[in-house]
Amino acid sequence: MQLLSFLSFTVLVALISYLLTRSSKETSKDGYFLGGRSLTGIVIAGSLLLTNLSTEQIVGLNGQAYEQGILVMAWETLAAITMVIIAVFLLPRYLKGGISTIPQFLERRYDKTTKAIVSGLFLSGYVTIFLPVVLYTGASAINTMFDVPAVFGVSENAALWFTVFGIGIIGSIYAVFGGLKAVAVSDTINAIGLIIGGLMIPYFGLTYIGDGDMFAGIDTLMTAHPDKFISTGSEDSYVPLSTLFTGMLLINLFYWGTNQAIIQRALGAKNLKEGQKGLVYAAFLKILGPLLLVLPGIIAFHIFKGELAKPDLAYASLVTEVLPKSLVGFFAAVLFGAILSSFNSALNSCVTLFGIDIYQEYIKKDATEKQVVKAGKIFGVFLAVLAMVVAPFIANAGSVFGYLQEINGTYSIPILTIVVVGYTTKYVPAIAAKIGLISGVVLYSISQFIIQPNFDVIEIVNGVETVSGNTYPHFLHILAILFLFNVIIMLLIGKFYPRKEAYIQFDSKEVDITPWKYLKPVGVFICVIVIGIYIYFS
Repeated sequence: MQLLSFLSFTVLVALISYLLTRSSKETSKDGYFLGGRSLTGIVIAGSLLLTNLSTEQIVGLNGQAYEQGILVMAWETLAAITMVIIAVFLLPRYLKGGISTIPQFLERRYDKTTKAIVSGLFLSGYVTIFLPVVLYTGASAINTMFDVPAVFGVSENAALWFTVFGIGIIGSIYAVFGGLKAVAVSDTINAIGLIIGGLMIPYFGLTYIGDGDMFAGIDTLMTAHPDKFISTGSEDSYVPLSTLFTGMLLINLFYWGTNQAIIQRALGAKNLKEGQKGLVYAAFLKILGPLLLVLPGIIAFHIFKGELAKPDLAYASLVTEVLPKSLVGFFAAVLFGAILSSFNSALNSCVTLFGIDIYQEYIKKDATEKQVVKAGKIFGVFLAVLAMVVAPFIANAGSVFGYLQEINGTYSIPILTIVVVGYTTKYVPAIAAKIGLISGVVLYSISQFIIQPNFDVIEIVNGVETVSGNTYPHFLHILAILFLFNVIIMLLIGKFYPRKEAYIQFDSKEVDITPWKYLKPVGVFICVIVIGIYIYFS
């Protein structure tokens, strides 16, 4: 019954997505990749939500909440403020320039080499970090909910490989052969199911704790674990309070404002008004994020008494324990859609970056639109296979969400640095961007992978040396320090070796850039809500 409902809902979403996109004539390379700039605010919001709410978030963030409580909600609540900032400042500039990818802007602002370096960083980051993490966490959740090893009579490792390849193959078909429009439509449908299904988990979990009374469950949970409901983290926690004002804000700006897989949704808006509405709608939904991505982890800690083998098993174990058996299949299908969404989005972005920014620019400059699309599809298949091969090895990485965020810092802040400097200055030259990128990647890598391990706190337990902590500054602080350092370096180069002519913002006139008239008051309201949440739980 569970498997039947899972397959039925999954097939239904795929069929609706196919019918809604079948009449779309996406013949150009931009049309194939971006859906012809036709996305509305509702579609953008739903697509943004589901792209973000994949298993690296659902599994990973709940795993951190299982360990340390609601302080990890910063990744969600602060994102709401960040999205307002992007809607006000970045999106108008993006749409005015008519860009299809972030590297396209960097070519106009700096040069082709800068664009190629950034495209390479995006592609390497997606294939070695993001895509494998999505596949691993998704496969892990599905395996736990359906007990795949027992069903097929195989080992956990074999089941992991089987499920990873199953998800990867289906996701590849969506992303590579459907284009962004097919992905966006299926995302919107799945987003509705994810919100409904996601809210079921804390409801049934709290009801389980309260013996049928949800409010009694809330009271029991907060009384038994008051330390789990403090929003201000200490310096040795996953999210120290001080990081909210340093690297946390920066990494959110990168993720929502310059990460191709995410911002590509807003770049496909039919006009600025719809793009801004999409970001703001999504910001409201992010405020509800802790209900889906944090609270279940705390509930799991209470129910399983903190005795799970790995914190990242908290969410899937909770679903299996508290959700009525008749709904497990439906929820698994919704979760499967979330997995596919993030995988599809990143893979589609890779196809876009390779086709437009690398293949047509460096491999075959006279390529026709059909040739560009075909080359992108072939490259997408190659990346998908590579990600599927890498994914199972992440099982040994510890906290999946922490691993993802820390490793992402290798390329996220260097890219954000040159985008910010590019839009806020006129005379900083291309050489400054290249130095900023290289120094950002190299210095962060040295910091986290060479220097940081020397600050491990070693304790001897029963004659065995174990690592009990680390006294090195939090990686979010390191990101902020390197961001400021690279901005200063770029500005100094711009002062002493400025470009000959001032950069002028290109106006493509492709879309109407009239802003949404309610953007500022609604944006302020969102910021007030977020601050209020922190004050209440401080």
